[in-house]
Amino acid sequence: MRSPVRRRGRKINQPPSSWNIVLFAPQIPQNTGNIARTCAATGAHLHLIKPLGFSLENRWLRRAGLDYWPLVEVSVYDNLDEFFHQNSNGNFFYLTKYGSKSYAQIEFSGDVFLVFGQETYGLPLSLLGKNPERCYRIPMVEEARSLNLSNAVAIVLYEGLRQHNFAGLKISRSLADMRKSHQIQETRKRSSRKPNQ
Repeated sequence: MRSPVRRRGRKINQPPSSWNIVLFAPQIPQNTGNIARTCAATGAHLHLIKPLGFSLENRWLRRAGLDYWPLVEVSVYDNLDEFFHQNSNGNFFYLTKYGSKSYAQIEFSGDVFLVFGQETYGLPLSLLGKNPERCYRIPMVEEARSLNLSNAVAIVLYEGLRQHNFAGLKISRSLADMRKSHQIQETRKRSSRKPNQ
């Protein structure tokens, strides 16, 4: 039986109802593709808020997500107002270099929405100004401006999953699983080398 995680002297028994990654105006397709792959691996829902700096048919976006796209639930919104209207019951956490608390202090519960800004400018200051108590940052040295967006998403999402003992995820794999996976990869390689008949 899984033991509950303790946070600030109290137990958190229930994992969040859902994990949601929100990207406001992402600009770089490779980042979004990598984030989609992380969402696929964790069961998180990916939300994209326009304007996007690329087409959803972009080959770099598709390539970065590999063959994981069928595993990802993706929603696209015209603007922030539409996003908040359609997700009004969410538990929102804003990741920004202007946050006053570490992401490790987030208490993940309910329908968790981790909101990230665009690579160049981050989240709108008007949004952050309305929610200062919900602004968190990833600690780093003073001289560093930011982390890569896809890395930042993975760090914060996996911290939430860790706090809830990775509920719903496969934690271990056997050596037999590894051998089977290796055999499948080798078969695919041999098939791709065969000349067309």
